[in-house]
Amino acid sequence: MTDDDSSNTSETILRKILESVEALKKEQESLAFKFDSYQAQNKEELKKLQEQLKPTTSNSKPTEIANKVIIDKTEEIQPKVSSEPSSSSKQSIYSDRLIILTTYPDQFGIKPISLKWGELDPIARGPIVASRHPKSIKIRNAIGAYGGSYCVYRALAVAMGALDPDHLPDFKNTEPSVEIGPHPQWENPDRIVSFDPFGHIATTCFANQISQGIDIRPTIAITKAHMKLAEIENSVKEGRLKIDGKVVLNDTGELNVVKAAVDPVWYLPGVAARFGIDEGLLRRALFEDTGGMYPELVTRPDLKVFLPPIGGLTVYIFGNPKNVSDASKKLTVRVHDECNGSDVFGSDICTCRPYLIFGMEECVKEAQNGGSGVIVYFRKEGRALGEVTKYLVYNARKRSTGGDTADNYFLRTENVAGVKDMRFQALMPDVLHWLGITKIDRMMSMSNMKYEAIVGSGIAIIERVPIPDELIPPDSRVEIDAKIADGYFSGGKVLSKEELTKVRGREWDDIQH
Repeated sequence: MTDDDSSNTSETILRKILESVEALKKEQESLAFKFDSYQAQNKEELKKLQEQLKPTTSNSKPTEIANKVIIDKTEEIQPKVSSEPSSSSKQSIYSDRLIILTTYPDQFGIKPISLKWGELDPIARGPIVASRHPKSIKIRNAIGAYGGSYCVYRALAVAMGALDPDHLPDFKNTEPSVEIGPHPQWENPDRIVSFDPFGHIATTCFANQISQGIDIRPTIAITKAHMKLAEIENSVKEGRLKIDGKVVLNDTGELNVVKAAVDPVWYLPGVAARFGIDEGLLRRALFEDTGGMYPELVTRPDLKVFLPPIGGLTVYIFGNPKNVSDASKKLTVRVHDECNGSDVFGSDICTCRPYLIFGMEECVKEAQNGGSGVIVYFRKEGRALGEVTKYLVYNARKRSTGGDTADNYFLRTENVAGVKDMRFQALMPDVLHWLGITKIDRMMSMSNMKYEAIVGSGIAIIERVPIPDELIPPDSRVEIDAKIADGYFSGGKVLSKEELTKVRGREWDDIQH
C-alpha cells in the first residue's frame, strides 16, 4: 500500500466517523427535546391536579382519595428508596435522569479531568474517571465502566434494586498489602498501555477528589494469601520442594504468596501503536464489533482511555516482592493463559495445568534460593476465542476423518474461529514492566509469541524452559507436537508433516452418544 492509499483510507475512515458523530448528535438532540417536553407537560399536569384538590376553606381537608392521588403522583416522579423496592419503583430508578446515549467533546458542561498518560507523578498524571455517577459524569476522562467484565453484573444488581446506582465505595483499610513501584517503566507512555500502573494506589493518590464525591476506583488490588494444591503437597512429600517456613510453610505444601488482581484500562493511542494500526480504526472496530456498545469510542476522540468489558489478569509472587525488580536477584516467570478445563478440572487434552504446576514449583525453588518467582495468569480462555469455541473445536477434532491428528490441530481451530489464536501477546509484557522486571532468568514457556513480545519490549530472557516430557498427558501429545512444529521452543525433535499425521489423540468411547 502506498502513502497515498494509506492517506485516502484514513480520510475515508475519518469521514465516516464524523458522519456517525453528526447523526448521533442529532438523535440525542431530538431525544433531549422530547424528554424536556414530556417533563414540562408532566409537571404542568401535576400542578393542575394539586390546584383542583386544594381545600375550599381553611377547616376543610383533602379526602382520603384525593390524598392518595397526590401521593401516588408524587411517588411516580420522586421514587422512594427502599431495601425491597416494588416493581414500579424499580422501573423508576432512572426517572430523574436523561438518557444520555453519547457525549461530544464540545458539548456544554463537558470538561474531562486532565489525564497525561506516562507521567511518573500520579498527581500530574491525573486519575482515571469512568463513572456516570452524577458528580463524575461531566468530568469523566475514560470510556467504559469500572469492573471489567463484571460491570454487567453491577448493572443487573442496580436493575434488581439490590444496589443503589449512586453508591460510592468505602475504601477504608483496602490499601495494598505490599508496595509495588513506582518503577522507571511507569513513566514511559509506550511501556504500559493496557492497564493503569497507579490502579492500586488510586484511593490514596486521589483521596482529595474522592472526598469531594468524585467516583474514582482502584483497578488493581494487592493482597497476601496462602495456597494449597495437591501437586505441591506431593512435591513436598516426595522431596522436590523443601519446607522453609517462609515460602513453603508446612508439610501439606501450603505456600505463602502475594497476589494482585488487575482490571484492564486501555490507553487507546498506545494500544493502537502496539498492534501497528491506526487509532481511528481501532476505535471503529471496538464500536462496530461489540454491537455498538460504546458510542463514545467514535464520538469522543478526546477521551484516550477505555475500560473494556473483558477479563483481566492475576499476578502471584513467590518470595520477597522487592526481589522481582532487583536485576541482581534471579527471577523465574511463567505467563499463563486461562484454561478452565485443565487448570481447574484436570482435562488431559492439553498441557495447561501440568505446565502451570511445574512453573509454580520452579518459582518456589527460585524464591527459596534467594530470588523470586512470578506467575501471571491471564483471562484469555481458549486462546481468547472463548470456551464455547474451544469445545466446538474439540468436537471437530475428535470427529475428523482419520482421527484427531497433530497435522490438523490448528486447521480445526481456523475452520471454526477463522483464526488459530486471538491472544495477540503484544499487550502481555505490560504487567512485567509494572513489576519493574528488566530480565527473566528462567522463562517457563515454550510460546514463541510470548517470547518475542517480552524480548521485543526490552526485557531479556536468559533461559527458556520447556515442559518435561514426563508431565505431558498422552492425549495432549497432539497439541504439544503441533505447537513445536509451528515454532514453539523445544529441546526435542521437531516432527515433519508426515510424522505429525501419525500423532493421534484418544477417540471418544461413546462417539455416537
